[in-house]
Amino acid sequence: MAADGLDTNPGTFAEPYRTITKAISMARPGDSIFVRGGAYTLIGTINISSSKSGTESSRYHLMGYKDERALLDFSGQSAGSKGITLYASYWHITGFDIKGAGDNGMQISGGSYNIVEFCSFYENRDTGLQLSTGASFNRIINCDSYYNADPPDYGDADGFAPKLDVGTGNSFYGCRAWGNCDDGWDGYMRGATDVTTTLESCWTWGNGYLKDGSNPGSQANGNGFKMGGGDNSNSEQLMHHFTLKNCLAFDNKSKGFDQNNNVGSMTLLNCTGYHNISANYRITRSLNSGQTLTVKNCVSFGGAVELGAFAVQETNSWMSPFAVAEDDFLTLDPSSVYAARNPDGSLPAIDFMNLAEGSDLIDAGVDVGLAFNGTAPDLGAFETGQASAVKRGDSSPQDFQLSQNYPNPFNPTTTIKYNLHRAGFVTLKIIDLQGRQVAILVDGYHQAGEFDVRWSAGNLPSGIYFYRLQTGDYSEMKKMIVQR
Repeated sequence: MAADGLDTNPGTFAEPYRTITKAISMARPGDSIFVRGGAYTLIGTINISSSKSGTESSRYHLMGYKDERALLDFSGQSAGSKGITLYASYWHITGFDIKGAGDNGMQISGGSYNIVEFCSFYENRDTGLQLSTGASFNRIINCDSYYNADPPDYGDADGFAPKLDVGTGNSFYGCRAWGNCDDGWDGYMRGATDVTTTLESCWTWGNGYLKDGSNPGSQANGNGFKMGGGDNSNSEQLMHHFTLKNCLAFDNKSKGFDQNNNVGSMTLLNCTGYHNISANYRITRSLNSGQTLTVKNCVSFGGAVELGAFAVQETNSWMSPFAVAEDDFLTLDPSSVYAARNPDGSLPAIDFMNLAEGSDLIDAGVDVGLAFNGTAPDLGAFETGQASAVKRGDSSPQDFQLSQNYPNPFNPTTTIKYNLHRAGFVTLKIIDLQGRQVAILVDGYHQAGEFDVRWSAGNLPSGIYFYRLQTGDYSEMKKMIVQR
């Protein structure tokens, strides 16, 4: 679609539709909707109904055309109207800026197994991106959410909110949330319990304030990562099992890592808290029977650490023999965290809160299953000698190698081998001669390494098929033959 298109057009590149709503109405599972760059002024909510759900092997795609980026500006909406509401499952939405909605910039309401990637949500009049109504197993990748505020009360607008009646298995990777009037992330429960959310390589700062830096009042909480629980009326027994890996919280009005009455399990691995006003870490309420709090390889500087005696702790910076000082870090100047993302959407490389050469926090941690250099993991969110976050792309053929399948020809099973020289989001698909997608063998984040995938052609007829590996801006396709 394009701003100069017409909804009476056939929806081709030469004759595009004008509206996303029209394109959605015409799309079928497996289709891609490309949106040309530029600003689009919108009033009505873009609703993607559950009747438009894809499948694991035929996902819908809504994306900016090539490297073009579309701004969806909902600033003229009435209060209470949402920008995009996603009721459907198996969508991949990437490459949009969503601004000014009368409520949430985007709400995933019941939809599951969706991917929202390289999008930004800002100056919306409630939470930038909220997940609710049982939304489960959604992946939010390399997204920003900032300066969201809900006048006149200023008590609910977060950056990202997997909360209330949200479902389980949602995850965030490489996301940033700053300057939201309430919290960076809010996992507050009401209507759901015993759900799990995972955050990895996420940063949050400056929450609890308005865009101009003013304090809207005590109703604006100002936590970085609020990990669940409820309020005084519904807090008993509500469990939001939160896992945070390599996450950074600083300069928030209240706490960096906040329990908020959560009585479920919480796991914090290689996280960093700095200069959060109330506390860098506050998790003091006893958990439900059988639930655990695990805190390992974490760093705190310039703020309090308040953990209950039930916490399972190991090699954190506030424990013996460590004594953290300013010279443990390359810089405490946070200006670089606002830097533009890399062209593929990955986080910018920064020096802020990275460890300085000679710090005794380097190689001082325990192995918790995360990648590290040296003899042992460093403490904190940033491993010395690694990029600040694993990139999705910035790829070239030298970074990714796709081998010829073997055996070839085959009947009915073959093996496909590929090598990733850096971690990233990877898809591996099987396509027939007519360009139709036959199978998806890989669809997710992978660490660097060598991989073998076995595929059975099942009852497919003899003939030529193709397998295509894609990661970042790089893709490669090879031919294989099914021979009965």
